Amino acid sequence: MLKPSKTRAGSGGEAARGAREVTKFRKLYPGVRHIDAVFIDMCGIARGKRLPAGELAGLYDHGMNLPASIYLLDVTGDQLDVLGRGFTDGDPDGTGFPIEGTLVPAPWAGPDLGQVLMSLREPERQQFCYDPRNVLAAVVEKFSAMGLTPVVACELEFYLFDRERGQDGAPLPPKLSGTGRRDVSNQVYSLEELDYYQAFMDDLQHWCAVQGVPAAMASAEFGPGQFEINLLHRADALRAADDAALLRRLVKAAAQARGLEASFMSKPYADRAGSGFHAHISVLDAAGNNIFEGNGAVGSPALLHAIGGARQAMAQSMAIFSPNISAFRRYGPNIFVPQSGCWGYNNRSVAIRVPPGPEDARRLEHRVAGAEANPYLVVAAILAGLHHGLTAKADPGPPTKGNAATLVAPDLPQNFWAALEAMAAGKILPEYFPGNYCALYIDAKRRELEKFLQIISPQEYAWYL
Repeated sequence: MLKPSKTRAGSGGEAARGAREVTKFRKLYPGVRHIDAVFIDMCGIARGKRLPAGELAGLYDHGMNLPASIYLLDVTGDQLDVLGRGFTDGDPDGTGFPIEGTLVPAPWAGPDLGQVLMSLREPERQQFCYDPRNVLAAVVEKFSAMGLTPVVACELEFYLFDRERGQDGAPLPPKLSGTGRRDVSNQVYSLEELDYYQAFMDDLQHWCAVQGVPAAMASAEFGPGQFEINLLHRADALRAADDAALLRRLVKAAAQARGLEASFMSKPYADRAGSGFHAHISVLDAAGNNIFEGNGAVGSPALLHAIGGARQAMAQSMAIFSPNISAFRRYGPNIFVPQSGCWGYNNRSVAIRVPPGPEDARRLEHRVAGAEANPYLVVAAILAGLHHGLTAKADPGPPTKGNAATLVAPDLPQNFWAALEAMAAGKILPEYFPGNYCALYIDAKRRELEKFLQIISPQEYAWYL
């Protein structure tokens, strides 16, 4: 896996492994003519370049130059000159390299197209860190220094929409296959709901298998055309975040192939359930033992310290978990979305849940982030809190019992601008995120927020004209 690297292109075993990967891929898929080199930016959007398949060997040997500032584009793709990176500094190139094990076909495009996930090769200890994947790698290194390995699995919720839009561009639920009527169902865990979308699910399952994305289960959620995909646990936090990033691209492609649209927007309908990003995390010691195991259903002291750290880091991480104004609309009472940093056992109304199950599989589930948040940054922020809790032996406080959905924590930001202020004042994330990434993120999102607030909405005309 790529870390903020000290090695140079083409060095040692990395170059040899890359050459073997290219040779194997070209042998298995001789019909592939083009390769998409994919970078995941700060907003979680897949960007990149398309190159002839014959240039793969050079890509692995020498990398690909591209403006490093593409990682800092806003959600609309605008260059906002974040902390003077872009226009002010002449927009210098960075060099991206393929991530080992991610060279795969792109099955939605037929047999001609392949795909490889890229990461920016950034000098260690440089002032500026651009690539969110390198942020996560830096946090994972903190665990490695303690002989620990985080085990991570992500769950993502999303909506499918009709391509037709409603008034003012609002989304409309799809029309159910074979019926001609629009989906209005709120049948959570409905198997019939899955049946209506079976063609989409078949494509998605097959394409996940082709790309090595370990999708385990699918379930219908609380809204019409809303689903959740569970990804399998990996003892490699970087690859777990890769899985989440690639799953979002696969879901969108599978929807398009069936005449639909897919969105991971946290709250696309004002009156329906939002879409979340849940992360299940345990931690292994050097011998492969789960450090959260022990003390029966209560869990080990390490589990409680990790929960305590996650709670302490939550307020300053909210701008990552909910990266825009819209995402904060997801939080509300009695919809299994936390409004405080509470925790509990087998309780879906809390922010940090300890699920039931065998002791050796003891883990925590972090339930705060919205589905549109950047997977690398979400996992990095959660792991930073866990590591802080383990090293500081943080006290989680008492677990919450019963319905926690009406609890609103006064110290937890309730809107996006407050979240940015909390991140700026935070002391934990800057200790874990490399370079000045926190400052870059805050400046980027403040500029995006200012741009958003300059737009006059129809509601303003209706109320104030």
